[in-house]
Amino acid sequence: MQHDLDDGRAEELLNELSRLEPQDRRREEIRSELVVMHVPLARYIAGRYARRGEPQEDIEQAAMLGLVKAINRFDPEVGQRFVAYAAPTMTGEVKRHFRDRTWTMRMPRQLQELRLALRGARQEFLREHGRAPTVAEVAQLLGVSEEEAIEVIGASDAYRPVSLDSPVSDEDGGETLGDLIGDEDPEIELVVDRNALRPMIEKLPDRERTILLYRYFGNKTQTEIAELMDISQMHVSRLISRSLADLKTMLLEEE
Repeated sequence: MQHDLDDGRAEELLNELSRLEPQDRRREEIRSELVVMHVPLARYIAGRYARRGEPQEDIEQAAMLGLVKAINRFDPEVGQRFVAYAAPTMTGEVKRHFRDRTWTMRMPRQLQELRLALRGARQEFLREHGRAPTVAEVAQLLGVSEEEAIEVIGASDAYRPVSLDSPVSDEDGGETLGDLIGDEDPEIELVVDRNALRPMIEKLPDRERTILLYRYFGNKTQTEIAELMDISQMHVSRLISRSLADLKTMLLEEE
């Protein structure tokens, strides 16, 4: 399922909004139309934080609040696409929501126990095999299903504080995490029905399947996946591209 955003219409409305006087009643009409246009985007961003101890409705409300803030603050003269500006704003609002709700205290007891078990199991596996375990191996170590293993992995890593000054690579003078904030997520406009893809993902080789599960179900970056799989980030990128091409072929064959 793909959510198509009418960038031309959105740009037209945002330009008009910037020219209106604060008391003009037309401003509310434009804001309302922009909100409706971008509801799918807000739901997609909220969906990336699902099953982490908070009602999905509350997460979506936080994303919607971020959307409204983005509409109110956006300046068309900067030359940035609205989606590229709004997505980080909504994401930030969702993260703020979780911080305010003391997420750790609300985590289900079973998930807390599995998260602690995962920490020790990961370290032991790394010592024995010299690499991080795959999703299937994590599931086997914890005695849970692969879907539950993904949830535990997400819970384990979701709230580990990282400085915005942390380097992305080992190169001197390289980019930091803070340098990357605000970049447009190229997948935002390519939202797919993940449940429909699950049977097809199961047909992929174990390594490719694990990488896709980490990336699209575990919300991990390519750099994080590279560290977990003990391969380069470039190799992760190639494997993701190849796997997505294979999935596309499977989808076309089913039509």
